[in-house]
Amino acid sequence: MAVATQTVPEESVPHPRARRLTWLQEDFVDRTRARAATLNQLLLGSVVFALAFMIAFGPFAGDVVLFFTGVVVIAVVTGATLVIPWNRVAPGWVALVPAVDIVAITLIQVSAPGSALGLLWIFPTTWLAAGFGLFGLIAVVVAGVGIAALLTALNQHFTYATLLLPLVLIAVATTSHLSARRSDAQRMLLAKQSHLLRRLLERTRRQEQELTEVLDAVDFGVIRIAPDGQVAVTNEAHGRLQQIVLPVEDAAGDVPAFRDDGRTALPREELPLERALRGEAFDGQIVWFGGEPGPRQALSITARRLTDSSGQDAGAVLVSRDVTAELNALRAREDLVASVSHELRTPLTSILGYLDLAIEDPELPDRVRSNLDIAERNAERLLRIIADILAASSTSTSVAASLSPVPTDARDIVRASAEALAPRAAGRSITIDTSGLEEAILWADPLRIRQVVDNLLSNAITYNREGGTVFLGTTGDGVSSWILVRDTGTGLTESERARLFQRFYKAGPSRRAGTGLGLAISRDIVRAHGGELGLHSAPGVGTTFIVKLPATAPEGTPA
Repeated sequence: MAVATQTVPEESVPHPRARRLTWLQEDFVDRTRARAATLNQLLLGSVVFALAFMIAFGPFAGDVVLFFTGVVVIAVVTGATLVIPWNRVAPGWVALVPAVDIVAITLIQVSAPGSALGLLWIFPTTWLAAGFGLFGLIAVVVAGVGIAALLTALNQHFTYATLLLPLVLIAVATTSHLSARRSDAQRMLLAKQSHLLRRLLERTRRQEQELTEVLDAVDFGVIRIAPDGQVAVTNEAHGRLQQIVLPVEDAAGDVPAFRDDGRTALPREELPLERALRGEAFDGQIVWFGGEPGPRQALSITARRLTDSSGQDAGAVLVSRDVTAELNALRAREDLVASVSHELRTPLTSILGYLDLAIEDPELPDRVRSNLDIAERNAERLLRIIADILAASSTSTSVAASLSPVPTDARDIVRASAEALAPRAAGRSITIDTSGLEEAILWADPLRIRQVVDNLLSNAITYNREGGTVFLGTTGDGVSSWILVRDTGTGLTESERARLFQRFYKAGPSRRAGTGLGLAISRDIVRAHGGELGLHSAPGVGTTFIVKLPATAPEGTPA
């Protein structure tokens, strides 16, 4: 026999969590209804029993039998409310309790028509209006009309006093009904807000767990610093990076830190974490951890400041990446290039010497001499390239060790460089403007600074437009001195400016002359003097290089 089945749409099936929430709400409402029935009836019973005690031992002008009949009815109903499990009965049955109470109070009032015992009607009418919604309020109004009719019949004539008690009962019941509705609305709002907050809390916990899992999955360290300087969050990669450098048995000690050259000690106040705690933000600070011999590790560390929704400081985040393999590979490449270049320079010097001897032969035919001149020029160019590679492979420490700084006027160095490159500029109709040269005393090695100026001026001529201008300037303030080289060429894009000082990099598809080492070498020379090489450029405007150098010798330098 075939059985008909009905497929229930998935969206119509309530979620288990929603069903559990509904059951909890229903159970709460049932238990509230049971407590309300018991408390309301006990309150009325207490007042009635107190009256019965006083009437039993005192004078009473009314019908005692009728009075105590009403008291017995209320006592029976009170006992029933204590016994009956109201949370297991339909809500409508609870309304019988105040209804029976109204009847019992009516018996009590009839037993003494001129008394104020009718005030007891306030208890059941208030309960009806507050606990049973609009139906209860309508029942109170009907009961009020009935009470007014009863009082009129008992007094046998209509007075304002007869109408006052029913009106007060209806007014009190209406106020109770409105208060109950407002209380229900507030309770419902609180329940919704509680449910919303619970969902937000669950979502926040889930997002926090996902974020933690993501942070633990990446291979770079992350440190979150709170506004008060406390480390709030770290991921597993940060711990792994620390364990590589610092063995477990030495965890209490301080790991020596070095600058990017791997040899110069890094002061504690310049450590990335210390800088971040001071409120600094920086990109890609290279720090070597660990001394030689022993395990060493190079980290590239970046710090970013955080702000909250009001714009206030919210701490910082540090991201560290292991670049040991990259730096070791770069160092190995530079060592290889330096070794190969050094080996090439010796035979090339010998080739140039023999070419010079051959060119000086008076019996050499002109055609052969011309070919040898071309060979000599290219050999000299190759020798200059090898010299640049060797200079680039040297570290800033070796450059600083080879300096012989003396007080010198930057104006003389720049003017001599302009005179030497004037023929080359004239070949492209480029004007070299030296009207901006002022006295600017430097504490520097004249030969090394001349190398820097020659490179900057040569680039300004090479990458300028035909018929352009190169502006040269020098100035100083007694503390620092500046050398300016500005051209009217095509300029540089933002991406080219970011990579211009990288070794072997040549900006632009048409910039194929040279090795791409000149600017990197120039910057190393300037930094070895304690200065800085700056750049300002924009496409179509031109490029400006500014060399800043100290004007006096550092303190402690022997005179």
